[in-house]
Amino acid sequence: MGRLRTSMRLLAAAACLAVLGLQPPAANAASTELWPGVTYSRTVQFTSHGPVVLHVVSGPRPGGLTTLDPLLSNESVLGRETLTSMERRVTDGVTAGVNADFSRFDNGKLSGIFMRNSALAFGPNAKRSSVGVRTDGLLDVRRVAVRATWTGATARPLSPLNDAPVAGRAALYTGEYGPATPAIRGATAAVLFPFPVVTPDVDLRAPVVEVVTGGAAVPIPPGGAVLVGAGALGAAIAAEAQVGAPVGFRFDFVPNWAYVVAAVGGGPELVRGGAAVAGADEWFTPLQLVPRAPRSAVGQLRNGRVILVAVDGRQPGYSTGLTNAELARAMVRLGAVRAMAFDSGGSTTVAFDGALLNRPSDGRERPIGSALVFRYAGVFVPPPPARVSPNGDGVDDTPNLGYRLYRPSSVTVTLRAPDGSTPVSTTDLQPPGAYPVPFPGAAEAGAAGVNATAAAGSWAFDVKAIDDIGQSSAMTRTFVVDDTLGFLQVPKLRAVPPQGREIPIAFTLARSARVTVTVLDQAGRVVRGALAVPAARDAGRQQVTWDGLGANGHAIEGRFTVQVAATSSLGRSVLSSAITIRKTSAPRG
Repeated sequence: MGRLRTSMRLLAAAACLAVLGLQPPAANAASTELWPGVTYSRTVQFTSHGPVVLHVVSGPRPGGLTTLDPLLSNESVLGRETLTSMERRVTDGVTAGVNADFSRFDNGKLSGIFMRNSALAFGPNAKRSSVGVRTDGLLDVRRVAVRATWTGATARPLSPLNDAPVAGRAALYTGEYGPATPAIRGATAAVLFPFPVVTPDVDLRAPVVEVVTGGAAVPIPPGGAVLVGAGALGAAIAAEAQVGAPVGFRFDFVPNWAYVVAAVGGGPELVRGGAAVAGADEWFTPLQLVPRAPRSAVGQLRNGRVILVAVDGRQPGYSTGLTNAELARAMVRLGAVRAMAFDSGGSTTVAFDGALLNRPSDGRERPIGSALVFRYAGVFVPPPPARVSPNGDGVDDTPNLGYRLYRPSSVTVTLRAPDGSTPVSTTDLQPPGAYPVPFPGAAEAGAAGVNATAAAGSWAFDVKAIDDIGQSSAMTRTFVVDDTLGFLQVPKLRAVPPQGREIPIAFTLARSARVTVTVLDQAGRVVRGALAVPAARDAGRQQVTWDGLGANGHAIEGRFTVQVAATSSLGRSVLSSAITIRKTSAPRG
């Protein structure tokens, strides 16, 4: 089942990239539904300093089947991991989100708070804003601190959770720190087990099971913790943390941060009361705030909906990015009444179900310390290709239908054909897992063969579920069966002299269609168009020739894409194939 889940996730990722259209975006791109209530859009703003590409994931006020949750890299406050990897590790829901807090390059340590399910893993940075998710689904952006104490015979101040000891204070390490505490010369450590969930504003107690001296790293038992101190604090631990005796702990938010159940660090605050915050006076340098750069943020609209935003940048001609002040104004234009920034630069990433949606400025996805994502626990149907061509050419021959369950559920599956019939209609009780649904029209014929059982036209795949705690969910995905265009053949490599060389481009039409053939460079720009007159062509094998030259007969060189588009009674279908052109000084065979 794990292999099947991974396979379905990879198929969904591929379909996602196609459906969400990672191609040159329109100025006002339409939103695409990721799951009920959650959408993704990619737009371009044309500014005086160049285009700016914004990615926006919009979701409901958190609660019910869709929550707003932080993800922790490697399940540790140290180390870094890519956003797509973090999403792929989630097994109890499908996710879509952005990078969150700043983290150090050397060890990945977070700069601010990390709390989920009311459990604190790392404390806030009092000099920067944090964003909390309340039990009522509202976001609370503010600067907070944590006052921590441990109590043996008397109460003593405690260093920040899972961080290096502060002078005059002991340190507490839980499983989120890692497998063992750091080595601290001359320290004494009290191993505590079991250790309760670190819930702020609650008195906690844990029994001591072992006392270790010498200052070496001490293993942190799963479900336990280790209290470490040196010098006088080590002596206090040795005297007051006796084996079998309980030790008390308390972590209080200052000021009180009531009803917050999840939180991540970041900053600065961008929007307050629907207005951009001018000069949040937080602990950031001008270099972090002023230059135009990739940036990420979270905001909440007046109606309670939440937006996660990623802005691509540092890529002239594609997206220049925004200053922090411009990001604040962009969040206001998107309707945010409260908002906070996250880490910027190469860390800016946005992903859905483990598939990257933006173009990081590093040229590849950078590992990060934490993320903030929408998580959906209802029945999930990965997006099929928008157009399915069951003609046996190996391109979108089947929609790869399927669904995923995250709780035991009663499931009803219906597949509706263009004529209203239902070739698939089932109801069953099923455990969590990934379930493929065979498409009754996948082509088995060879070259240019068409399986007539796959009726051309619009299909609908509908899945409804009621889980074991009575939550209802449903998803419908639509796709079009269109076998008009198939079997595209383009040479992989051609040497082309300055005067050009005939290059055959062949394809098959299953019905009459208007056809255009264009050549694109690696950036998606047209370098040669209108190779085929857009007039009706009859069904059958077709061939178009290209002289291998660019516009105005100019010689070109490099890797290109030949794109064939056919518009028939079923709509527009497109096939693409790569070709590499090498310039040569003389004609070749």
